[in-house]
Amino acid sequence: MSTVPAPTAWVKSSYTSSEGGNCVEWSPTYAHAHNLVPIRDSKAPHLPHLTVTPHAWTDFVAFATTHDDAGQ
Repeated sequence: MSTVPAPTAWVKSSYTSSEGGNCVEWSPTYAHAHNLVPIRDSKAPHLPHLTVTPHAWTDFVAFATTHDDAGQ
């Protein structure tokens, strides 16, 4: 069994405001190298990250760009 290194370069979502709020980070370098997209809460980077497929990440971004904070 081989081990995959943990993501080291994280990018904050372009939807993150300067006031905080719902903040998501992802690692594009890791995603390109491993064909998996790691995501995490930027306010809690010490907690484990979630890894999803590129297709799931694309669906998540599409959903997030069409819905507001109230879930509408």
